[in-house]
Amino acid sequence: METTSRVGAQPPTVEGGQQALADRETVEDFLLAPFPWYGLDEAFTGPRRLLGVGTAADGSVEHGSIAHGDEPTVRGDAAEGKERFTVVVTIAANPVRRSADGTGLLEATSVSSAAWLAGVGLLSVTWPAQMDHTLRDDWLEQQTETAWALADDLTGAAWSTLSLPVDEVPTPFHYRESEFGWVLAGSTPEGVHVGAYGRGMSAYGVGFSMIKDIATYA
Repeated sequence: METTSRVGAQPPTVEGGQQALADRETVEDFLLAPFPWYGLDEAFTGPRRLLGVGTAADGSVEHGSIAHGDEPTVRGDAAEGKERFTVVVTIAANPVRRSADGTGLLEATSVSSAAWLAGVGLLSVTWPAQMDHTLRDDWLEQQTETAWALADDLTGAAWSTLSLPVDEVPTPFHYRESEFGWVLAGSTPEGVHVGAYGRGMSAYGVGFSMIKDIATYA
């Protein structure tokens, strides 16, 4: 699944009005989505923030991520297990469909798509202990291919099944753990797929709910 990301994270030098403008632009990206967004339910009372959206070749929003808890760092505390975060990925459930110019077909999305996005998201904030900086790109490429293979085999031995609440309704999710954190993926009655990844927070205790007004994240 090839998409382009528009990420809302800004460097530390952006301050004041510039940061507020960046936040509004990120919210506007999320508002362009023709599908509802999901996050952790009200049982989670910690900080939440928008990360960014992914778009198709025609510019339409296909998926996006919302972070909950600590801001993960690629190095340092991650190896020591001090971070506590969950990132929820929402992806539109699209069947195989024609491209805007009518010349081809766009790839369908599925629960596997959500599982892959969540798996890659976890890798993006992971740096194995004792790994040299020059080796990480090779490691990341290899692990990304592995994440895709795992996501394409949700009935395989690497996955188990969890029942978690989605808008208070018990819903089945595919779930797997690794030394770097956990990944899960499932579908909602509202026609979207939900993936999530995290570290330091138990996947067994999370629940999801539709976000009523994404503009409140500005």
